[in-house]
Amino acid sequence: MTENTQGKTTVSPDVLTTIARLAALSVPGVSRLAPVSGGVNRFFKRGAGDGVRIETEENTVYADLHLVLQENVNIREVSRNVQQNVARAIQEMVGMEVGHVNIHIEDIDYEDNEA
Repeated sequence: MTENTQGKTTVSPDVLTTIARLAALSVPGVSRLAPVSGGVNRFFKRGAGDGVRIETEENTVYADLHLVLQENVNIREVSRNVQQNVARAIQEMVGMEVGHVNIHIEDIDYEDNEA
């Protein structure tokens, strides 16, 4: 008698970090991610060096993204789009709930064309 049992899927926090990073960078107005300095308080938080911090609790993902935006964009609109895009990507790709996606605007990239 053969039983059809399904195994367990485990997703590394590094995968969640990559999904969040790519989802954020795909939003128009986002120039790049800003590196976040790692401190003692961030010891257990993954992805602190590349602008994305991911924490998981139970089946819920909590994300903090540190962004550098392009010039002349609506910061509120871009931030909202990043939040929606990151949450949707995590929910669709790994099936986890998203507790929050906090956006931290670290800088604006300005063109040096003032000549």
